[in-house]
Amino acid sequence: MESAWIRRRWFDFRQGHGVYLIFAMAFANFILIFYRLLIERVEFLGQIFSDLWIFVIVFILIYIPVSGLIGYWHRVTQMKVDSEQFMRQNPLMAKNFRMIIDMLDGKATKKQIEDFRSYLFSIEKGTG
Repeated sequence: MESAWIRRRWFDFRQGHGVYLIFAMAFANFILIFYRLLIERVEFLGQIFSDLWIFVIVFILIYIPVSGLIGYWHRVTQMKVDSEQFMRQNPLMAKNFRMIIDMLDGKATKKQIEDFRSYLFSIEKGTG
């Protein structure tokens, strides 16, 4: 039980770190490097964006809508491919779907059905 709790906390840490904190730090880092290596070194851009904050505001006003459009394109065109590849590489998902088909065909034993039901119930409760 203690091991499962530790593993869940480790997963929570990685999610918070990798999805949120590193994203924010990498975004800020990207803006600062971009400003330092391009804006400060190209004279006419340095005149337009004389202050970092002006550049940050203009950058965000352009970058966020462009990122949103690219994300939309990815969701409607590429997401199906990504999902299919994930399914092909996930043996647990394949086992679950096979079990459902076996139950529908009447090939699953009562023990298999009960084990599967217990497993799904533990996921629903958040203990699995």
